[in-house]
Formats: sequence, C-alpha cells, structure tokens
Amino acid sequence: MPGSPRVDDVSACPCGSGAAFGGCCAPALRGNPPATAEALMRSRYTAFVVGDTRHLADSWHPGTRPDDLELDAAVRWTGLEILDTQDGMPGDRRGRVEFRARYRAGRESGELHERSRFVWQSDRWWYLDGVVG
Repeated sequence: MPGSPRVDDVSACPCGSGAAFGGCCAPALRGNPPATAEALMRSRYTAFVVGDTRHLADSWHPGTRPDDLELDAAVRWTGLEILDTQDGMPGDRRGRVEFRARYRAGRESGELHERSRFVWQSDRWWYLDGVVG
C-alpha cells in the first residue's frame, strides 16, 4: 500500500516480538503459515503495518472473510501488546489471542482491543473472527 513503511529482514519486526523481521513475521507474509495462533496474530498485525492485504485475506478463514478488504491509508499502526493467549499451539484445534494494537490517524491516536479466535484447519491456523472491546 502506498505510504506504508517498508521493513527489511534485519529490521526489528513491527509485531514487537523483539526478533528481526526476517526471522519473525516475514516468512508468514511470504506464504509460510505460522505454527501457532499467536504467531498468526502477530503476522496479521505486521500485515496491517506494511499494508499487505494479500496476507490478511489469505490468513482469514474463507467462511468468515469479507468479500472486500481495504485498509485505511491514513491509519499508522504503532504498537502491539499481546494480553493473553489460550490454546493455539501445535496440536490444538482452536486458539484465542487477546491484544491491544495502538494506531495514529492524522493527529488522533487510539487503541484497538480485540479478543481474536483462530481455528486449525487444512494443516494451518486461520483467523476466524474477533470481538472488539
């Protein structure tokens, strides 16, 4: 997306894991499905940061994915905090990740608080849906 920050493999990953992008979210954005629900959540956050709608659509469960996915070019995502995870590990069928994501839109700043649900299906994790609040 025009105006989205570019991140190279040696830069800190936007998801806040402390790892370099190339060893953290980059493989997921390049088509390698993450091994855990939390890793998928982090890669989806990173996709919002860099404007990667393809990864957002490809990681969203086909049964709940919207027909059209557009990102607001005015929104800049500025930080992610994982609050809680439930299940979502290899061998699990479902997972939940609660997070806070900070953003700026022009002079305004805000925070998205979501409890996201993930499902293991077809040998990979999928974002199913989330409750904001």
